[in-house]
Formats: sequence, C-alpha cells, structure tokens
Amino acid sequence: MVRVQLPPQLIEDAQAYSDGSREPAEPRNAATVVLMRRGRQGPEVYLLRRQTSMAFAGGMCVFPGGGVDPRDFDHAVAWAGPSPSGWAARLGTEEAAARALVCAAVRETFEESGVLLAGPHGDEVVADTTGEDWEADRVALESRELAMTDFLTRRGLVLRTDLLGVWAAWLTPVFEPKRYRTWFFVALLPEGQHTRDVSSESSEVTWLPAVDALAMAERGEMLMMPPTYLTSLEVAQYAGPAEVIDAAHGRTVEMHTPGLEALGEGWTLSVPEHLRSVLASHTGSSTPRKRAEDALRADGARFRGEPGKA
Repeated sequence: MVRVQLPPQLIEDAQAYSDGSREPAEPRNAATVVLMRRGRQGPEVYLLRRQTSMAFAGGMCVFPGGGVDPRDFDHAVAWAGPSPSGWAARLGTEEAAARALVCAAVRETFEESGVLLAGPHGDEVVADTTGEDWEADRVALESRELAMTDFLTRRGLVLRTDLLGVWAAWLTPVFEPKRYRTWFFVALLPEGQHTRDVSSESSEVTWLPAVDALAMAERGEMLMMPPTYLTSLEVAQYAGPAEVIDAAHGRTVEMHTPGLEALGEGWTLSVPEHLRSVLASHTGSSTPRKRAEDALRADGARFRGEPGKA
C-alpha cells in the first residue's frame, strides 16, 4: 500500500473539522475479530463482503464484528481467562468498556460466522454449533431478542476470553459521518467448529490466505478499507496463526486516528508508527506499489474505521 495523495474536497473537509468549523460525529465503540486458521501459505483469514446496500462500508470485505450493545456491559456474564481489569490495561480502556468490548467480540463472531469462543469451563471450548438449536440462538442474539449473558447462562457456558488476542485499535477520522472506535482482536478457529454463511449483513463469505487477500485487494478484485488491508498485511508477516496469537498475547494497543500528513505537494492520511516499516517493505518494488495504490484508490482514498455493523 503506497501513501496516496488525498482529493482536494477531502482535505477541505478534514481542515474544516480541524479548525472547529464543523463538529465531528460522536464515535461508537466496536469490536472486530480476525478469525484465523492454518494454511499452506501462512495464516488464512475469514472475510465477509458486506451488502452493498449497507449505510456503512457497503460492498467492503471485512472481518466479523460490530458495535457494542448496552447488554455487553452486563457484569453477570460468565467469564474465563484474563480479568476485565487485565483486558482494560491491554485495550487502553476503563474496565467496564473492556468487559463490553470482549463480550461484543465473542458475540459478533458467533453472530456473523457461527463460531463461538465459549465452553463449559475455562479448559474446554464448544465443539460444534451447527445444530438448529444453535442457529435459533444465533438469530435471537443477532436480532437482540436474546442477551449474551442469558444465552451463556442457559447453556452453562463461559466466555473463553483467553482465546482472544489484542491486535490494533482504530478511530474513524473526524471527517466521516459515521465514526467508530474499533478494537481489533485475533482468534484461532476452535477445533471442531466450522464457519458458516449466516450473517444477514453479508453477501458472501470466504477463507483466504492473508497474502492472497492482499493480492486481490491490490488487483482491485476485492474492496478493503485501509484498517482491514493493513491488518491483513501485518498478519501475513507471520508463519502461521499460532505465531500471530503468540504475538498478540504480549501486545497492548493505542487508538490510532488517521490525520492529515504532508506528502510531496499534497496530503495523505497517517498510519500507526509501527506499520511504517511493514509498509515500506511491502512497497519496495514498483509492482506491489502500483497494486496497493489501486487498492487504496478503490475506496476513493477515504480512510475509515471498521466494525461489522453500523
């Protein structure tokens, strides 16, 4: 991905928010999960193509995820793994927000892929969620007829928060009409479980090696928002998903809000400091540089955050 100069109108919009002429939209907290499995070409990732009719990120390929629901704050939710206070330190949030984000990450992954990061206790995970009774619960969760706490209690399950790793945090730029504080998590596909095309908000789902997803985006065959692209690029640097999880367990994140940054005679949007070397390596030749530029231009060079739901 090469640093692309922004169109003049976008620069004007950004500067209007910067000088106080316009008030930015209030962001909503969200969680998204990079679900992975081992492949011959390194980590494979699970992607959903959002319905083109969606108000936010229509037609984009994203990871499972979405906005935090008020019921995700429920302190009664069954919990296994790092404490909410431990998660708060790694996510850079207050404890209540951390609890809700972790709950939302597990809930949204189940709603949008059928994969459930939960088990009867802290040493076991559900082996299969493909039955009709599981599907009925998934639909009820998705429609908000059922709360995650009630779902877990009824089935005698606990959240396996130890199966999640922390990866990144992005805040949608001030000039976007819909804004999200989105925390990115990573997780392995549990043994015995299967992803399914179940999300009402997606038109297509697929497993792809992270390197192939990048190449498709660079060829213009797949639309990705920059946070999705950059996360895929970083994950692709690892030999396998286990190595990604190992890296995540020692990771803390800071929220990155893309801002204007000088580029030649124009402006571009900033990226997290730790990704600059990864980008420089990936754009070391003219071919990936051109492909990455085309991938970024496909979204009008607009740099959005990314949950699964608006």
